[in-house]
Amino acid sequence: MVNLSLLVALQSSNAEAEGGLFDFNATLPLMALQFLALTVILNVMFYKPVSNVLDERDEYIRNSLTTASAYLLKANELTKKYEQELAESRKKAQDIIKRSQQEAQQIVSVKIKEAQLDAEKLVTEAYDQLNIQKEQALKTLETQVDNLSDQIKLKLLGN
Repeated sequence: MVNLSLLVALQSSNAEAEGGLFDFNATLPLMALQFLALTVILNVMFYKPVSNVLDERDEYIRNSLTTASAYLLKANELTKKYEQELAESRKKAQDIIKRSQQEAQQIVSVKIKEAQLDAEKLVTEAYDQLNIQKEQALKTLETQVDNLSDQIKLKLLGN
């Protein structure tokens, strides 16, 4: 049993002397080939599809940004156009309102002048009628005064 334990101890010391952290024997090229094969397999199966998806997404984002910027420019142009049209419409509306007010003022002034002329006409007609009535009243008064004076004379003279 001693021999067996000695033999195991010798083999373990030989294994430690031969191996170590890095063994430069046939396993190193095999490990390198395994690493390269794993790199190629991962590249084909994982990295290329992922990079393709990312490239497609980048292209989609770029296209979306360009179309969005084109739509934004178009919207800005339409906004400016509509603002100009709105400003022109407001100006036209203000001109129409101003002209309407002027026409209304002219119509009102014409109507006021007509009303003043009608009022003056009515006043002159009333004045003329009053003068006629006054003259008629004076004539009737004169005749009545003449009649009364004749009656007073007759009474005075008759007594």
